[in-house]
Amino acid sequence: MTRARPFGLPLPGAPGPHNAITDVPGVEVGYTTLISGDGPLRTGEGPVRTGVTALLPRGRSGFAVPCAAGMYSLNGNGEMTGAHWIAETGALTLPMLITNTHAVGPCHRGAIEWARRERPGAPEWLLPVVAETWDGYLNDIDGPHVRPEHAIAAIDAARGGPVQEGSVGGGTGMNCYGFKGGSGTSSRTVEYASDTYTVGAFVQANFGGREQLTVCGVPVGADLADDNPMEDTDWLGLSGAGSVIVVVGTDAPLLPGQCTALARRVPMGLARTGTYGQHSSGDIFLAFSTANPGALTGGFPTGDEGYDTMRFVPWNRIDPFYEAVVQAVEEAVLNVLLAARTMVGRDGHRSPALPHDRLKELLAARGVL
Repeated sequence: MTRARPFGLPLPGAPGPHNAITDVPGVEVGYTTLISGDGPLRTGEGPVRTGVTALLPRGRSGFAVPCAAGMYSLNGNGEMTGAHWIAETGALTLPMLITNTHAVGPCHRGAIEWARRERPGAPEWLLPVVAETWDGYLNDIDGPHVRPEHAIAAIDAARGGPVQEGSVGGGTGMNCYGFKGGSGTSSRTVEYASDTYTVGAFVQANFGGREQLTVCGVPVGADLADDNPMEDTDWLGLSGAGSVIVVVGTDAPLLPGQCTALARRVPMGLARTGTYGQHSSGDIFLAFSTANPGALTGGFPTGDEGYDTMRFVPWNRIDPFYEAVVQAVEEAVLNVLLAARTMVGRDGHRSPALPHDRLKELLAARGVL
C-alpha cells in the first residue's frame, strides 16, 4: 500500500506513529469489504463493489461513553443520520458507520443490533450515525448486498493501529478526481502547553473532477486528463459527483462548539487537493473529542441530578488544532489516491488508479520532488 509520505510528497506537520485517526488513543476502525461478480449489471445480483466502514471513538469497550461532537455540511446532497441529535446535545454515542448511499438503512439497523447485543440495558431509543457516498458507477447500488450483519461485522473488526486504505470498507466502490478513490486517513500531533495531543482524519473520498486535482500545490489534473473513463462512458453521472465524508477525531479537550469549528475547517484541507465543493456532491463532516469522558451523559441518561464539568482548550488557543485538521485532511485524500488500485465493476465500468510514475514526473518538473 503506497502512502503520500513514503511516496515522497513534502507535506507539512508531524503525524502520529501510524499517521492515522487511530493515533488518537482509543479510536478503532473496522471494515467489511464486499467484492463479487463481473460483467453486465443485474440489479439485485451484482456486480458488487461496496462495503461498510466502522469508526469507534472510544473503541468497542467504551462505546456507551459519549464524546463531545459537532458536524458541518458544506453541501447537503448526502446523508448523515443522527446529526440532529448531535446538533442538539453536542454528544456522540455509538459506533459510526460509512457505506454507500442506498445502504444507510441496513447499516443503521446493524448498529442498533450491535449496541443491543453489547449492552442489553441500553435506552429504548438509539440514534446511530451512518453516513454515505454514492458508488453506483462501479457497484450494483440498488441491490440489497449490504445487510445489517455486514455492519455488525465491520464494528466487530474494529481495531487500533495501522489502517488499511484505498478500496476497502465503505470506500470500496468510490472514485476521486476521476481516479479510483475510497478510504484514507492521516494524523497530526499538536503541542499545547505541556501536553501533546493528536488530531486524526478519516476520509471516504468520492468527489472531484479530474481537471481539479492538485497535489502539493501543483495542478496536475489537466496533465493527467487522458484515460478518464468516467468522462468517456455513456452513463448518467456528473463530473465530480459522488460526495465526501470526513470524520475528525482528537484527544484534546474541546467543547461541542469547538468540535463543530474543527469540522468547518475540513473543506480547507479538501480544497488543497483541488475541489471547490460541487453542488452534485454531498460533503458532510463530523468532529469529536474523546476528552472529558464523564460529561455529556445525555446519550445514555442516568437520572442523576447535578452538573457536568468540562475541561477545554480556550478559544483563543485553538488555531493549531485548526491547522492540524487542514493538514490531516489533505494528506488523507492523497493517501486514498495513492493506495487505491484500478477497479472494474458493473457493465465493465473502469476506475483507473492514479499513475504514480506520471505524477512523480509532473511534480519533479515543478521542483516539488
